[in-house]
Amino acid sequence: MFPVDFILFLQIIIFLFITPGTPRIVIVSYSMNYGVQKCIWTALGDITANFIQATLVIFVLGSFFSDNPNFLNIFKWLGVFYLFYLAFDILKSSPKEVNSIKISSKSFLSFFKDGFLVAGLSPKAWLFFPLIFPQFIDFNSNYVVQFFILITTYIVLDFLSLIGYALLAQKLIIWIKANPKTINTISASVLVLIGLVIFLSESY
Repeated sequence: MFPVDFILFLQIIIFLFITPGTPRIVIVSYSMNYGVQKCIWTALGDITANFIQATLVIFVLGSFFSDNPNFLNIFKWLGVFYLFYLAFDILKSSPKEVNSIKISSKSFLSFFKDGFLVAGLSPKAWLFFPLIFPQFIDFNSNYVVQFFILITTYIVLDFLSLIGYALLAQKLIIWIKANPKTINTISASVLVLIGLVIFLSESY
């Protein structure tokens, strides 16, 4: 069975990915210091951590959601508040300076490890997968297939967005410095809108 509200899921993750959070800042910095090719390993570490996070959430909690479908309503409201929190956090944040000084060489494993730890230890990621991700899975149907559709979509778009940041690092930094609040304001507004859509959606 196809995931629930797949288009809405796409909207949420796309606007999360365009937000210049910690993984994107790391990728931009590494792109400027080491080059785009090295950033591929950092991006692979990032999506590996996300895959593990999603797997733990769905397959450890999946049977619980199936036995307690009403419990998803609690996650629905938590998810709405989380999106509002993200919007507020993005709106009040300021773009960080990225160091452009060359740093000593690092191994491919080191780049992978950095990406893995940045994503694996990210509080926002650990909030997203338990609070938002399950909203788009019907646990009374074949949720394994739904999971792989959602997580494949997530990691492919996440990887592409990270590499996109790496490729456009120099121009991105110039643009952010010239328009420090524009991208934050747009992203925050869209997250609020998506939160309202979930708020008005039907209960489980």
